[in-house]
Amino acid sequence: MQQQAISFTHGNAQVVGSFGSLHDLTLCTAQEADRACDLLEIRLDVLRRDGWQCGQTPWSHLRHKPILFTARCQEEGGVLPLEAQEREEMLDAILDDAAAVDVEISSVDTMPRIIAMLKQNAIPWVASCHRFDKLPDLDWWREQRQVASDCGATVAKFAAMIHVREDIDLLESFQQESSPLCVATMGMGVLAPASRVRCALAGSVLNYGYIGAAPTAPGQWPAAELREAIRAGKVPAV
Repeated sequence: MQQQAISFTHGNAQVVGSFGSLHDLTLCTAQEADRACDLLEIRLDVLRRDGWQCGQTPWSHLRHKPILFTARCQEEGGVLPLEAQEREEMLDAILDDAAAVDVEISSVDTMPRIIAMLKQNAIPWVASCHRFDKLPDLDWWREQRQVASDCGATVAKFAAMIHVREDIDLLESFQQESSPLCVATMGMGVLAPASRVRCALAGSVLNYGYIGAAPTAPGQWPAAELREAIRAGKVPAV
């Protein structure tokens, strides 16, 4: 089955179903995936931790859905201390199945080959940034968004730990700013559920939940519940 394409447009909030283990991926049915999300995220660092090797395709039963592949660096939430070259090799092995690929903004200088291959193969690139300490000020986010744009990314994705209600307001404000490329924003932590719905309603193009038993970020919703909340415009109380 040919990999499904995906398009990103400003304000079109799509739900991403992410797998926290190889076990969850293999158990997921096509019907469950369809019910939960618009596209799937497969974390290759998670799969490698669970025994996956390049060349294996445990996602083959889900190729009817667009798949976003990520090989996350440990500094931004990855589960293994993978070198940039290892992560490039992992991503290189899945390009034929990739509707999109996530590479951190901080990895641009250390992974130029895979970014060049994404451009060469016209595969959308999600330039991501994760802050597990706090929510930086808007000027910092704007600088990172500009770097993503200058590097030719399709989407700039920002996730940060949030601690107070005002952090959600700040994320929402940033999401609503005019931008030359599509933007995805989300909070992590105790206040994450409310932030993810509010940011989606403000136009975040990628909104992550998990499929299976294990979330892939602090405060992440089950994908099917997140999708339902966004469709209903139902923001949890904080």
